[in-house]
Amino acid sequence: MTKRVAILISGGGSNMVRLVDSMTGDYPARPCLVLANDPGAGGLEKAAARDVPTAVVDHRPFGADRAGFEAELTRVLAAHAPDIICLAGFMRVLTPDFVTRWQGRMLNIHPSLLPKYPGLHTHARALEAGDAEAGCSVHEVTAELDGGPILGQARVQVLPGDTADSLAARVLVQEHRLYPLVLRRFAAGDGGRIDL
Repeated sequence: MTKRVAILISGGGSNMVRLVDSMTGDYPARPCLVLANDPGAGGLEKAAARDVPTAVVDHRPFGADRAGFEAELTRVLAAHAPDIICLAGFMRVLTPDFVTRWQGRMLNIHPSLLPKYPGLHTHARALEAGDAEAGCSVHEVTAELDGGPILGQARVQVLPGDTADSLAARVLVQEHRLYPLVLRRFAAGDGGRIDL
């Protein structure tokens, strides 16, 4: 049975585009919704151009009321009945209550070789540490920030003279390769790990 996938974004949605564009032919999933927490997110237009339904739940009117924001997120998501939720540059930390509701059905892509560098500024932190390699990870989402089981990783070499921006650009290329491969396996019921 083909799985329904909701993709959550906050910005331009380059990983979302790769996911949506991969879900054709014998791919065991199809996009059912692209949802942004920012009405100005550039990815919304890209999703609409691909005939994927879009929605916005702007976090700003909720202020510090994370439960209220997540209740509205849940309402919109539930209306589209996703089997899987993919976080693709969704820049909101989700509460344990929200994560528990979707446990085992939610994936995230993170721009580091987890468990190294959860959170933000991953590329700068890798450079500051003198790491020889960097990369990205796709993991199941749990209540621990960037802490769920790792389903795939892709590595890049850190080059002499790299900046956070140059490293981020090379890692992004690998993100675009890795996420569709992991989602394909996950949607087919295979929780095995992929390493690129």
